[in-house]
Amino acid sequence: MLKSPAPETREASHLFYLSSLRRPLIDRAEGIYMWTQDGRRFIDGSSGPMVANIGHSNRNVLDAMKRQMDRATFAYRLHFENEPAEELARQLAAKLPEGMDRIFFVSGGSEAIESCIKLARQWAVATGQPSRWKVITRFPSYHGGTLGALAVTGDDALSETFVPMMQMMPTVPAPIAWRDRDNLSMEQRGIRYADMLEEKILAEGPQSVLAFIMEPVGGAATAALVAPDSYYPRIREICDRYGILLIHDEVMSGAGRTGKFLGGDHWNCKPDIVALSKGLGSGYAPLGALAAPMRLVQPLLASGGFQHGHTYAGNPLACAAGLAVLGEMDRLGLIANAAVMGELLMDELKRLAKRFPFIADVRGKGLLTGAEMLADPDTLRPIEPAKKATQRLLDLAYERGLIIYGRKVKGGVDGDNFMVAPPMIVTAAQIGEIISIIGDSLEVLASELDLPVEG
Repeated sequence: MLKSPAPETREASHLFYLSSLRRPLIDRAEGIYMWTQDGRRFIDGSSGPMVANIGHSNRNVLDAMKRQMDRATFAYRLHFENEPAEELARQLAAKLPEGMDRIFFVSGGSEAIESCIKLARQWAVATGQPSRWKVITRFPSYHGGTLGALAVTGDDALSETFVPMMQMMPTVPAPIAWRDRDNLSMEQRGIRYADMLEEKILAEGPQSVLAFIMEPVGGAATAALVAPDSYYPRIREICDRYGILLIHDEVMSGAGRTGKFLGGDHWNCKPDIVALSKGLGSGYAPLGALAAPMRLVQPLLASGGFQHGHTYAGNPLACAAGLAVLGEMDRLGLIANAAVMGELLMDELKRLAKRFPFIADVRGKGLLTGAEMLADPDTLRPIEPAKKATQRLLDLAYERGLIIYGRKVKGGVDGDNFMVAPPMIVTAAQIGEIISIIGDSLEVLASELDLPVEG
């Protein structure tokens, strides 16, 4: 394994950077590996992040895209339908919960979230419920970077600058039950966190609440947070009780990454609307989707149609890529592999937690996993923020040829975690290599920050 020097310092005209530090120039990528122009190899242990579900440079996907490029790369959706979009919609609907067969394609996760929110609002108006407009979200959470998606994102660090420009939505605590120090069982904690939604609905006024949005398996804001099993059916009950739409943000957890096609499938928790992206296009083309049942779409059609759209919605090239991605998932059995390899990855991360007691929690589903680090897990005392433990760990792994992901989890302003989410083609031997590098990096981190190590 080649060791990477510190990032280079150079000018760039096409991007804004928070500092002058630059990463090396990419040359090529294949499978779970990426190479720089100077010949260094990296394991893409976070799928870039959590996008390249089927791995890089899959020949069948590239060939399908080339065939479509030879026919048409763009067709404006108000002028033409296109076969890749129609077929992708059919195949995608077949993988979703029954009845989720109305599909609207977009170019990314933020667009997908905004599409879900706008569909929900237009449905309420079309069905004589114009007082419903509030979308309750969780804190912390992340749902996108555009102003509409940011309004339902529970992250002060990201939203503070833009608060005067948008309508911020009500929040309830994310179900970070492992942190609770009480006498309740995890099942009881799950019910308690779900009941916080009902309390918020009553406080806001049930007739003003339109929807509740959540990530079934957490993403960047909570490092693969999984709620207690009891949480999911109770949330569904509460939404039904008050006529509120349940929106699942499956942008990161969907498209097979967790070992089921949707993260919510682990609990048979059926949403009213689903947002998908990232792994749906798997990095081959910008692609996302909204999925909803006809019962929500029909009132919009009867009242004039969906008042929403993007120029690249249903793009034939992007949809051809997505169609080929789904085909490769099936051909290679990648969802099943994500489940099996995910269990192995979780076991190995738990072994690391025994070796490094400052890893306070390991969580996730399938190949969407995370770990949280604390100076003292018993008292929940954090590592001093000035030590920048997460960034240091990421840099140590990067120097050793592994890319993992991390950000502050407590509303974007505190907390240390890292996420491991390799492509769904990963093998047991490759997971061993990933874990070995993480272990070596944690060893150095512990030494530098005076954190405990067992044996």
